[in-house]
Amino acid sequence: MWLTNSSLGRKVVMSITGLFLLLFVTFHVLMNTVALISGSAYNAVCEFLGANWYALVATAVLAAGFIAHIIYAFWLTLQNRKARGNDRYAVTARPKSVEWASQNMLVLGIIVIAFMVVHFAQFWAKMQLVELLHQADATVDASLAADGMHHIENAFSQLWTLPVYLIGLVALWFHMTHGFWSAFQSIGVSNNKWIARFKVLGNWWATIVIGLFVIQAVVFTCQFAA
Repeated sequence: MWLTNSSLGRKVVMSITGLFLLLFVTFHVLMNTVALISGSAYNAVCEFLGANWYALVATAVLAAGFIAHIIYAFWLTLQNRKARGNDRYAVTARPKSVEWASQNMLVLGIIVIAFMVVHFAQFWAKMQLVELLHQADATVDASLAADGMHHIENAFSQLWTLPVYLIGLVALWFHMTHGFWSAFQSIGVSNNKWIARFKVLGNWWATIVIGLFVIQAVVFTCQFAA
């Protein structure tokens, strides 16, 4: 199959799943912004996006896209290393035309994955997962599953959460800024003028999204860890 047997096909899968994840991150930061405005409104959103069938379908699609993105990232990295062989050790300087993020996407991705594991443990595992377990076993306490503000307070009342989030968000910023324009390049946009525009758009998009996440993390820490 072209999407798996060719390098170009694998890059297309990486691009499509990456753009899909960017859209989810954008939705996520907008959802979290509601928590800065109204805790009750945020809890209403959390309740709406609980263990309903449409939320479960969205979660399954998101998980599939996330897993595919990770698998193809490692696959392409191993392929590139194999193709370069020992030549990669002879490089002593990075070409000026190659961005730092491009050379370190795998490392940045690993940091982002570690950050996501912490985030899932603090929120998804205590919210949607608990609701699912409650549906399978009524003895499981799901009274706080949809109380998003409770879980935000619980997470950011711990001082270690903020530095972990900041490190993860910085890595995500680099990953997003490079991934945005390179995704369009991989799916066929080769015009230098448009690539330059996508770089600017990606930088602005990533900066606004990650900036909002940072503001939220700092505000919640100041509010709940005091």
